[in-house]
Amino acid sequence: MIEWVTGIVESAGLPGVFALMFLENLFPPIPSELIMPLAGFVAARGGMSLWLAILAGTLGSVIGNGVWYEVARRVGSARLRRLVERHGRWFAVSTDELDSAEARLRRHGPLALFFGRLLPAIRTLISIPAGLARIPRHVFYLWTLAGSALWVSVLAGAGYLLQEQYKKVEGLLEPLSYVVVGGVVLAYLWHVFRRRSA
Repeated sequence: MIEWVTGIVESAGLPGVFALMFLENLFPPIPSELIMPLAGFVAARGGMSLWLAILAGTLGSVIGNGVWYEVARRVGSARLRRLVERHGRWFAVSTDELDSAEARLRRHGPLALFFGRLLPAIRTLISIPAGLARIPRHVFYLWTLAGSALWVSVLAGAGYLLQEQYKKVEGLLEPLSYVVVGGVVLAYLWHVFRRRSA
C-alpha cells in the first residue's frame, strides 16, 4: 500500500493527492494518515505547493464524503441498511458502525460532522447517517469542509515538517486519536451527569 500511494503522489502530483483523498473517503482502508504526510514531504522537497496539496486533499475529502451523503439521502434508511447487511464488508462498513455513527450524529448534531473528520473509525461513516437524517446540505458541506481542512492541514503540515520521517506521522497521531475519542466520551459522560443532576 505504501509503495502504491507513494507512486501515485510522486507521479501524479496534486491530481494524485485529490484522487487518493477522494478514494480514502470511499474505501477507508486507504489511510489519509499516509497520503497527506507524504504530500507534505513532497511539498517540502519542492515537488508541489504545500497549500495546493492541502486544498487538493481537502477537496478530495469533501467530495468523497459527499458521495456517501448524497447516496444515503437518495437511497433512504431502510434500503441502505439492507445494502450494508449484504455488502458492507466490501466497503469496510458494518451495521453496528453505522448505528454508532448515527447515534453520535443525533446526539451532537453538526459538531459531530466536524469532529468526526478527526476520528479514524468515524471519518467516512458519519456522512451516511448525515444523509439518512437529511441534515441540510449547507450544514453538512460547511462542517465537513471545516473538519476536513483541519485534518488535512495537520497531516500535510506534519509531513512537511518531518520530511524524510513522514511515515512516523501515523504513529504520532494514533495516541492523539485516543485523546480525541477520550474527550468525546468525557464530554458525553459530563452531559449525562449534568442531565441527571438537573
